[in-house]
Amino acid sequence: MTMTADTAAVRVTPTAIRPKRAGGEGQWALGHREPLNPNERMKKDDDGLNARLRIEYSYSQRGFASIDPSDLRGRFRWLGLYTQRKPGIDGGRTAILEPHELEDQYFMMRVRIDGGQLDLSQLRAIAHVSTKYGRDTADLTDRQNVQLHWVRIEDVPAIWREIEAVGLSTTEACGDVPRVVLGSPVAGIAADEVIDATPAIKAITDRYIGDAAYANLPRKFKTSIGWLPDLPYEINDISFVGAVHPEFGPGFDLWVGGGLSTNPMLAKRLGTWVPMDEIPDVWAGVIGIFRDYGYRRLRHRARLKFLVADWGIERFREVLETEYLHRKLVDGPAPELPARPVDHIGVHRQNDGRFYVGVAALAGRVSGTILAQVADIAEAHGGWRVRLTAQQKLIVLDIEEDRVESLIAALDEIGLSARPSTWRRGTMACTGIEFCKLAIVETKAAAASLIRTLETTLADIDVDITVNINGCPNACARTQTGDIGLKGQLIAGPDGEMIPGYQVHLGGGLALSQADRSGFGRKVRGLKTSAEQLPEYVTRLARRYAAARLDGESFAEWVVRADEEALR
Repeated sequence: MTMTADTAAVRVTPTAIRPKRAGGEGQWALGHREPLNPNERMKKDDDGLNARLRIEYSYSQRGFASIDPSDLRGRFRWLGLYTQRKPGIDGGRTAILEPHELEDQYFMMRVRIDGGQLDLSQLRAIAHVSTKYGRDTADLTDRQNVQLHWVRIEDVPAIWREIEAVGLSTTEACGDVPRVVLGSPVAGIAADEVIDATPAIKAITDRYIGDAAYANLPRKFKTSIGWLPDLPYEINDISFVGAVHPEFGPGFDLWVGGGLSTNPMLAKRLGTWVPMDEIPDVWAGVIGIFRDYGYRRLRHRARLKFLVADWGIERFREVLETEYLHRKLVDGPAPELPARPVDHIGVHRQNDGRFYVGVAALAGRVSGTILAQVADIAEAHGGWRVRLTAQQKLIVLDIEEDRVESLIAALDEIGLSARPSTWRRGTMACTGIEFCKLAIVETKAAAASLIRTLETTLADIDVDITVNINGCPNACARTQTGDIGLKGQLIAGPDGEMIPGYQVHLGGGLALSQADRSGFGRKVRGLKTSAEQLPEYVTRLARRYAAARLDGESFAEWVVRADEEALR
């Protein structure tokens, strides 16, 4: 895997130059149990999962004003709840105002959908909750969750009853916990899949989600498990990717230590082969290392990637084997990547002869009404399952060949396209300033406007370019790994005033096929665009690429050799 010089510069965080404080890095395994920051004190005072009883029997009855601040801005995350941003607060005040000044008396609720798998009863439950309790809001995230907004604390117990009745949950959808487990959205149906990893995902969620032993981590812990490389496995804390051992046959290659945000790092191969029935135990061992050895002193260094970077793969594997698994792992080969990235959009034949159809909304923005319509359309065409992808897309499964075109037409009528433009297919956006307290700029509306403009201005050229739009530096929309990554910030306008804009990252990507290059986007000094000029900038850049590219040259490859002026 390769990285740009800019990326390497970002990653240099030598611990040797940091003065150590009492308690070191707050690593439990080294005896440093005393909390060293407010977040750790909050977790020591009470398990985040315990806030559920207070929501059910106190806060939901007494209202928002009764909520203890430590629960409101801390432990509620363990239950999938964040306060959302108060309307009308501009991005210039994001870093200035106190949390109570930024937050509204409503919540974002994240429904975790491990593996991205939903049956129609589950989809309808989410749709009903959205329309009844969330002002008909719903976003498909790039972590295979559904996010709702405008949720009142008074309604949370009723929402839980409704979604839990169909097997869904918000437990540990946020917080310093194991978040939703990503899974291939075509697990169990893809023609090229050798092993369906769904049983391993289910074993992990059944055993460990809600277990207090794994509910106090240094920070969040992200997982992906799938035979196919159709997940962003290089940017998770732990990933299992399908690989065939020359002696033992099909199993999974183990990767650890990936993550983005303000200090991005790619995961590293541990060099081991793991059979599927051992995935839960190995997963528990890795998360155990993170819990016990992870850095708890400084929040910005509290991700597993920093421990892996400091220890190195050899030591990490040794600790995993000797202290947690108490056995050696089998050495194994790297995954064999496909010739082209796995594409979920459009019509694809399943391994049983039926078809699945992948569709794109505008940057993941849907609604409860749309989700209910999807359920009705799928059922009317003989389908009973849908899947969510890690690219903010939706798939309808199990369609007979003679019903495919009718399904496509019906989904298109509600704004979900199975034959989208390059720009609708390839654009992702985070929640943005509309609801997120951390955001600086708008994202969802900006993405929708950008897509509609580019579908007109670039209708005459054939390019394959992804656009990842993020409202702040935290990279929830994977800013650094898009062809065009946009990090929201305020920039100087023509009259010197500060206006919404984006720092531009160019040519990032992950190794999802043999032709791909792993690396983070190139940052050209001073390269920014205002939100207003974004469509014009992307149009100009795409046309320059189309005119200058060599035969078969990808956008990321062109960016590497292009001079800076061509990228402005």
